[in-house]
Amino acid sequence: MSLHRIAVHETGGPEVLRLEEVALPDPGPGQVRVRVSACGVNFIDVYHRTGLYPRPLPFGAGIEGAGTVEAVGPEVTTLAEGDRVAWASAPDSYADAILAPAALLVRIPDGVEDRVAAAAILQGMTAHYLAHGTRETLPGDTALVHAAAGGTGRLLVQMLVRAGARVIGTCSTAEKERLVRAAGAEHVVRYTETDFAEEARRITDGRGVDVVYDSVGRSTFDGSLASLKTRGILVLFGQSSGPVPPFDPARLTPGSLFVTRPSLAHYSADPEEREMRASAVYDAIRAGELEVRIGGEFPLADAAEAHRALESRKTTGKLLLIP
Repeated sequence: MSLHRIAVHETGGPEVLRLEEVALPDPGPGQVRVRVSACGVNFIDVYHRTGLYPRPLPFGAGIEGAGTVEAVGPEVTTLAEGDRVAWASAPDSYADAILAPAALLVRIPDGVEDRVAAAAILQGMTAHYLAHGTRETLPGDTALVHAAAGGTGRLLVQMLVRAGARVIGTCSTAEKERLVRAAGAEHVVRYTETDFAEEARRITDGRGVDVVYDSVGRSTFDGSLASLKTRGILVLFGQSSGPVPPFDPARLTPGSLFVTRPSLAHYSADPEEREMRASAVYDAIRAGELEVRIGGEFPLADAAEAHRALESRKTTGKLLLIP
């Protein structure tokens, strides 16, 4: 049996993403074969493609998706043929079929479509561990969320508001501002027009925010630190504008500030924790308490175009590849 996948044979721009046909072996011990319905497109895929997060070459792109189990390997007792599943950390996911460890997959509940499941699993679990992992959100907290109109950003805003926080979201355009406000943000700052750190201080009467969730990195890092209250925490979980340069930790001293660089892998490594976070996301979607916005769908062969769209930072919501 063969499959079509998007492969990277050399690091570089979107043009290095190539559609190829390769053999697909039968599932081995602990593995299942999944027919893929939708693949999620994420910034971590860009980091892998460019070599910022190195992977041995060549490799199959993508780590997120949803589909239906076609075959089950030996020693798999948790899944069966016909089960609908999703995943957030299975390599080679830009494909029409994958082999994946059963332990990395979660069942998709009735009432959640495959496309929504694929769009929500990585970013939804990321938003969940940010709001209920790196620190526990408390009623009355004030949180600053960068890139609040993006896929993760909008989900995070919704989760923070549900937990009782007041949210300040940053974005770049009037269209994105409407999306951020619809997600529940009390204040929205267009960073292209206003200094977000000064505005965060004004909104909090000079106190600063309890937490900044920063997926942008280089261009927002200094302002994020300046937005924090005494003993506030900067959660740096991405770097869409580039990595943060080395800095002197003594810069944290005046406010006794904290900086953490978390990863979903460390907040979902335990199968029970992964299942808990996925269930929390899917249950909220089924209950109508969490809106997942799909910002665009591309054929599998157009993965390069999807990456260009993502890197333009003009998209809103989640981008998907459809095999």
